[in-house]
Amino acid sequence: MKRGILGTIGSPLVQVSSPPGSVIAAKIESKNPGGSAKDRPALAMVEAAERAGELAPGDRIVEPTSGNTGIGLAVVAAAKGYDLTVVMPASKSPERRQLMAAYGADLELVEGSITDAKARADEIEAEAGAVQLGQFENPANPESHYRTTGEEILAELEGHRVDALVAGVGTGGTVSGVGRRLRESFPEMSVVGVEPDTNAVLSGDDPGEDEFQGMGPGFVSPNLDRELLDDVETVSIEAAEAECRRLAREEGILVGQSSGGSLVAAKRVARRLADAADAACPSPDNDVGVLEDDPRTPEPIPEACPLVVTVFWDSGERYMSTGMFE
Repeated sequence: MKRGILGTIGSPLVQVSSPPGSVIAAKIESKNPGGSAKDRPALAMVEAAERAGELAPGDRIVEPTSGNTGIGLAVVAAAKGYDLTVVMPASKSPERRQLMAAYGADLELVEGSITDAKARADEIEAEAGAVQLGQFENPANPESHYRTTGEEILAELEGHRVDALVAGVGTGGTVSGVGRRLRESFPEMSVVGVEPDTNAVLSGDDPGEDEFQGMGPGFVSPNLDRELLDDVETVSIEAAEAECRRLAREEGILVGQSSGGSLVAAKRVARRLADAADAACPSPDNDVGVLEDDPRTPEPIPEACPLVVTVFWDSGERYMSTGMFE
């Protein structure tokens, strides 16, 4: 029995439909208590501030976010006894606002991008004496993924080699933390970042439209370890949303835009690795039989089969009002 909801943070690694001759495995981060990968850095940043003597029960936290970090912080703040003000671009989905409010957070909407939300959070920090955790530069963000997400992946793979990590880039915490941890075990693996094709600053473009919720903030976050990246893939919002619909209808996995975009890019990488592999291998299928009567032992992944790990950041439930699944 867990002594509180924060002890349930963690997620399963699940094989998903993959290009022939390869396997893609995704961390299903919607299984965290706050429904996204951001629960991990939310808890880590709050506890780092507590250890540093910057936070005490009853204090107010303020943070700019496109949604999921705000929801994660709302969960942590409710469980630990903090007040929370979240500053978010008004363009983000209503479901995100409703979730934060349900946990008792105060929400302030701003017109513009996450950069505008950050400017307003700075003002609130100065005016109200609130503590801003700084997800884009706080080292506790990538460190949380190094300690938890990366370690979970290694445990779940039970020794199988990882050939690539493909992950969307927002704050850079996940791809940096997980990438560092996996590369310690697999020095030859590649790390590929994913960003929107309309906001591809890592690819050298100027900041553009902020279409993706949770990916492509329009600037390079200080928490992104760019030296870790071997490549960057760009994905269109249309391709990402089509992949979200396919996942829901063909695999029973309901995810949001950044997850669909991450999988589109992971499939590209998996195809390249499969084409370059010395020995062709049949991809293990996802058929688990009738679980109630005859659960099957998962078919082992052939050693010659390239394995790509990606991250499904959150649930599609917080995207319903966007019309993505219509």
